[in-house]
Amino acid sequence: MKIETKIAHFSSPLYLESGRILEPYEIAYETYGEPNDDKSNVVLVCHALSGSHHVAGTYEGERKPGWWDGLIGDGKAIDTNKYFVVCTNVIGSCFGSTGPMSANYPSEESYRLKFPVVTIKDMVRAQMQLLSSLGIYHVRAIVGGSMGGMQALQFAVDYPNFADDIISLAATYATRPWTIAFNKVAIEAIRRDPRFKQGNYEKNAFQEEGLDGLAIGRIAGHISYLSPTSMDDKFGRNYVSNDGLFELFGRYEVERYMEYNTNNFSRIFDPLSYLYIVKAINTFNLSRGYDSLHDAISRIKANVHLISFSSDYLFFPSEMEHIEKMMQRNGQNHTYIEVESNYGHDAFLVELDKFEENIREVLK
Repeated sequence: MKIETKIAHFSSPLYLESGRILEPYEIAYETYGEPNDDKSNVVLVCHALSGSHHVAGTYEGERKPGWWDGLIGDGKAIDTNKYFVVCTNVIGSCFGSTGPMSANYPSEESYRLKFPVVTIKDMVRAQMQLLSSLGIYHVRAIVGGSMGGMQALQFAVDYPNFADDIISLAATYATRPWTIAFNKVAIEAIRRDPRFKQGNYEKNAFQEEGLDGLAIGRIAGHISYLSPTSMDDKFGRNYVSNDGLFELFGRYEVERYMEYNTNNFSRIFDPLSYLYIVKAINTFNLSRGYDSLHDAISRIKANVHLISFSSDYLFFPSEMEHIEKMMQRNGQNHTYIEVESNYGHDAFLVELDKFEENIREVLK
């Protein structure tokens, strides 16, 4: 599989939903496979909150593959022998695209909290600019899970003629209070951490020790991504063998897991980027800018494929069902499946075997 990693530079302004302008800006992106002569084999993949443009394959000298490596590659469900796969890093992120720690041109100082709030609609508009610069004006399919699934649906509404198929997994039509409340834990934990310094920390300040506030907030995130059953199966009531049961800070295995994963995450993810992307998730609403959700959904011309997961407690299956029922009433082309899973929201990243054939069938 041919992998190329690039950064595109744009000097023309990106007009944001808030009325503000981002100029200039950069988008990091990765491509897999080769485009055919008329570029009719392009599949765009959109990432979730903590993801990046590195969706598949393994970098030289590293062992960890891209976050959807099991789904994308030669002979896989999204077959890079057939399709030219593009995945971009969203604006606001910390993995190469313009975000809050980027230089605020013409100054060399970082934007920090002067960075404009970006929305899912803005992320999609930036990707359209990138694809246009690559000579791509129509794609075979757009695929994404969680925040990536939001982007896929936003593409379908805002650019009805752009894709043949939209595949949205573990997403919603609008972020609900339950999810916003989980996100609030992370927001407040970061803001109240003294080392956050109201966003005025040094670049790479947390590479060694991480930021406690982000680690704590990420624990709340992890809880929302899993399910009670998956935690029972993975950890049970097992206690860390070298911690005393009657020591105040002795830990169950689930506690040690949360500590380890969230501390590592807080070393590699910028806290300001986390705040900005969470804001984009919280403000997601497909109906914004249209008369109603029905009006927004009615604009869709692509074949839409919705996949939810039975134990997803972040974006409940009923939220995807709401879109499905609306499309059914409108007579729009769509499919919907609810995957039986005990793994929670993260099933779209982990239990690929339960839906990869569905994606393979769509792309046929």
